[in-house]
Amino acid sequence: MPTIGIKRDLLFASLGQTYTDDEFQTLCFAFGLELDEVTSEKQMLTKEQGENVSLDNASEEVIYRIDIPANRYDLLCLEGLVSALLVFQDKRKQPRFRIVDPVSGGPQTLTLTPSTGLIRPFAVAAVLRNITFTADSYNSFIDLQDKLHQNICRKRSLVAIGTHDLDTLQGPFVYDAKPPAEIKFRPLNQEKEMTGGELMEFYATHAQLKQYLPIIRDSPVYPVIYDANGVVLSLPPIINGDHSKISLNTKNVFIECTATDLTKAKVVLDTLVCMFSSHCQEQFTVEYCEVVGSDGTTVRYPELAYRTEKISARKANAYVGITKSSDETAQLLNKMYLNTTVGQDGDELVVEIPPTRHDIIHACDIYEDVAIAYGYNNIRKSMPATTHIGRQYPLNKLTEQLREQVAQAGFTEALTFSLDAYDDVN
Repeated sequence: MPTIGIKRDLLFASLGQTYTDDEFQTLCFAFGLELDEVTSEKQMLTKEQGENVSLDNASEEVIYRIDIPANRYDLLCLEGLVSALLVFQDKRKQPRFRIVDPVSGGPQTLTLTPSTGLIRPFAVAAVLRNITFTADSYNSFIDLQDKLHQNICRKRSLVAIGTHDLDTLQGPFVYDAKPPAEIKFRPLNQEKEMTGGELMEFYATHAQLKQYLPIIRDSPVYPVIYDANGVVLSLPPIINGDHSKISLNTKNVFIECTATDLTKAKVVLDTLVCMFSSHCQEQFTVEYCEVVGSDGTTVRYPELAYRTEKISARKANAYVGITKSSDETAQLLNKMYLNTTVGQDGDELVVEIPPTRHDIIHACDIYEDVAIAYGYNNIRKSMPATTHIGRQYPLNKLTEQLREQVAQAGFTEALTFSLDAYDDVN
């Protein structure tokens, strides 16, 4: 379960209300989250690195560390958490995310070459136009990328995110894969250019980046993204180029995600642009990009797809153990970022799933949100309608009897590593 650290005062200012620690913990619990720890940057550094670490620049500002469900990617940053909590408290309606046309000229394009199929065959892209960063929102933007990399991206092995200052680049862009010696650029925050091979040697001892090197190090070609002038945007999944790094002054952000799993890439892109489109001049809008596959097909991203699911209000009440009308059940789902209306028959609920809720896969996920919105502690305890007597499965009983006889014959039972992951065994 991922944990995010958010400045308490910034969180309360965004929520428009001040809470005591106990009150905020109660709110988190009602929403299905957990306030894991109340700490500060200084305390966190001391805990992680020991008493000898320098604390001169560490802040005493209170930080809330909140445990987030692993499938709620939309809650991994301040923007998503605040929006979800305000909707949950009926203080704000769900925003409507929209894809818009380019402000002038044609869309930005990202063209994939056939050689990318040898290493990372998929890519998606989008543009956040006229965005305004503050120091806090900039840090949140970077932190969300890191959280996504560690979570759904599986430490960049499935998806790698690149964010760039579009005004320093010239489209169209090309996603290629070349031998390491043919790639040369200046990595992020470095002073000299390096080839792909030199970069691998340079970052072999880097505290954070060394864990990502094995993803491509032994490949005959490395993935690389260029602009129309040959400027390198990034060497995914390792590092971006210094030329296009974003800053507080960045106004237009070009986002590219390269991947070995296209579905995950689309989820990551949707999450990133939905969370930070709130900082755009025209809120909750994203400019689409065209991605040209190696086979010549063109697809527009992001998808920002809304879909509908239909459930029965009667079944939802029966599964959760409550008695609410269809209208009341729909209101519970509205609190969970799921825009819901009652069908003509009075029982059917039409639930709209937004692009921020990729965790909603089946009807049972919607039933779970009904229970969360109602409050688990508010569900009345009741005895089962029928009584049951527990007993051992016949197959389990037989294996226990066999195990006993084999042990008495002098054999030792062993659990091998044949089904375990290689990293877990080593």
